Amino acid sequence: MQILRGTKDILADEILLWRYIYNTALKVCSLYNYHEIQTPILELTSLFTRSIGNDTDIVNKEMYSFIDQGQRNITLRPEGTASVARSFITNKLYINNSSNKFWYLGPMFRYERPQSGRQRQFHQLGIECLGSAEPIADAEVIRIATKILYELDIKNYKLEINSIGSLEERQKYQVELLIYLKKYKHDLDKDSQKRLHNNPLRILDSKHIKTQEILQKAPSLKMYLGKESKEHFNRLCNYLDAMDIKYSINEQLVRGLDYYNYTAFEIKYNELGSQDTICGGGRYDCLIKSLGGPNTASVGWAMGIERLLLILKNHFQPTRIKPEIYIATKGMQAKLNIWPILSLLEEANISFELDLQNNSFQKQLKRASKLGFSICLLIGDDEIDNNSITVKSLKEHKQKIVSTGGLIQEVQKLINKP
Repeated sequence: MQILRGTKDILADEILLWRYIYNTALKVCSLYNYHEIQTPILELTSLFTRSIGNDTDIVNKEMYSFIDQGQRNITLRPEGTASVARSFITNKLYINNSSNKFWYLGPMFRYERPQSGRQRQFHQLGIECLGSAEPIADAEVIRIATKILYELDIKNYKLEINSIGSLEERQKYQVELLIYLKKYKHDLDKDSQKRLHNNPLRILDSKHIKTQEILQKAPSLKMYLGKESKEHFNRLCNYLDAMDIKYSINEQLVRGLDYYNYTAFEIKYNELGSQDTICGGGRYDCLIKSLGGPNTASVGWAMGIERLLLILKNHFQPTRIKPEIYIATKGMQAKLNIWPILSLLEEANISFELDLQNNSFQKQLKRASKLGFSICLLIGDDEIDNNSITVKSLKEHKQKIVSTGGLIQEVQKLINKP
């Protein structure tokens, strides 16, 4: 049996890195009073077509959608923000709180060509701040992102920010951008040619060299921003300066989802090649209202876990915690009487591995040494008859017979011995 293309097994050694990321996110988000939320992997397709936008690549080409047995159009979630917004509405979380702060970590699904750090089942860490229209909320979520990266000891990155204005301002700009780009239609890359008809703003984000050369003389979105958009962005920059968070303004930066307004930002890691964005986000003040909820200004971001893992693997090697003692048994009576001893170890919070094979003591001891254990408990017929346990130090090649009641004290003495 083969694994599906674009999916990946997460094995024991890598799980340690996942746990490290999760615990770091939990620590930082808790400091800022963000609460963990888990939403279903399955959602109605209409949630994403209404929020992300019908003309986006995600909706047009990348969603895993199907008709279920109830004849409902279902989609495996391609991103987390729309699901959190839906949960906010469904559970009426706006009733008791004017501001809601959430974070999540979970799998997302997009049908893309698999690449390093980009799978069809991928995982995102994200935060959503719902209920504040102030640029200080933008600053806070960016600060949390940089704080998580700092705690993960990820340093060689750059933060890019931009103001993409309101929907009305972007629509005016789009008209002028189209007039300009149509003169160069046949010189654009193929993806940009397609986007001329359905999502021209995404052309600004093209990595194609010739397209970027054409865009150098294109109208600037900045020229179409109104007073409110400019003030919001300037105040955000002031906050970032006050926090000494380094950033650059990238006027070509747009996000690939229709619901963004005002602030857009990305964090890029210099050593990942073309797929260098590890965090992306922005403000989405109209999303919740468009889904049938109250008018709720919001801002958030998502980090790609697989890309974080690529970075962490190069400089962080977590140590797998090994059990402290190995337990070898011989004979049916020993196997029947081992369970009260395991209960003693459980109560003392002493980790162990019980040999599950029916081998001789010699083979069991050999395996314990090979696995790197320093303490082994031997329980055979003699031990059962005498209500005792043989505690063997594999490092010192010494052993001692102790009563069941004295087991924990003896084991703890050996564990703590330098």
